[in-house]
Amino acid sequence: MRRRDFIAALGGAAALPLAAHAQQPERMRRIGVLMAWAADDSESQARIAAFRQGLAQLGWTDGHNVRIDIRWATPNADDLRRQAAELAALAPDIILSGTGTATLAPLLQATRTVPIVFTIVIDPVGSGFVASLARPGGNATGFLMFEYGLSGKWLELLKQIAPGVTRVAVLRDPAIASGIGQFSAIQTVAPSFGVELSPVDVRDAPEIERAVTAFARSGNGGLIVTASPAASVHRELIATLAARHKLPAVYGAHHMVTAGGLISYSTDLIDQYRQAAGYVDRILKGEKPADLPVQAPIKYELAINLRTAKALGLTVPPTLLARADEVIE
Repeated sequence: MRRRDFIAALGGAAALPLAAHAQQPERMRRIGVLMAWAADDSESQARIAAFRQGLAQLGWTDGHNVRIDIRWATPNADDLRRQAAELAALAPDIILSGTGTATLAPLLQATRTVPIVFTIVIDPVGSGFVASLARPGGNATGFLMFEYGLSGKWLELLKQIAPGVTRVAVLRDPAIASGIGQFSAIQTVAPSFGVELSPVDVRDAPEIERAVTAFARSGNGGLIVTASPAASVHRELIATLAARHKLPAVYGAHHMVTAGGLISYSTDLIDQYRQAAGYVDRILKGEKPADLPVQAPIKYELAINLRTAKALGLTVPPTLLARADEVIE
């Protein structure tokens, strides 16, 4: 072999390992997800589908370059703590806290090192989850559902659509900080609307049914259903009870109106899961949660179910209809 041909052959052989190395598949990344929902719930499936869609648009495909491990838990605090600990023990690259305060609190108890992106959390600063919205400072960042002050808006809407209401049962989850905070915000504005408040816990179906039935025995009543995983899980029961006892009700989440509720005022919760995929992408590519600001919603949506209003014998004010983003006929 001529010297020139020998050198060329040697160079080609040396390049082979480099080429083979360059063609190796990228490392499979692991995303954990904690949801305080049943796996077969239509709303939970819509949220996870939006998250997967957002990831796919950014080049992350489950089973190809990322593995998504989802833990479905009940809203029970002990179950959530157990599932959070199991998820953190898997040592994923990142975790999505998919159901507000209910999942974020136990996840932060389970790990202060694994990055966490949260959705639909109420007042993360006041709850101690982040140092500030602009500079979270720890291992968690994400998307704000609203500040507690928005809860007072629900009482205003209830009085607009049902001016005769003087007694209001506030359905809240006392086991999570946001349940207590939302009720306190409504308490603050209640005197200006001349209403008497009664807290109702939403820990399980029998408790909800007993409390709402007892409340409905007196007249001029209405409901405010604050935002919580437990309220979402029992949304059909709550809507049924409101209809049975002729109680006008305002909800803190849009899907409650789809289930038969009267009126809701909230952010677009499904879209937050698509946005969360963007933060997951940025963190997987090297950014830190501590440096990514918590995103506040820029728009709130008003939804009204006219079928429910008619069944309750209510006439929705034209000014309220004109403001609605969605009207269910």
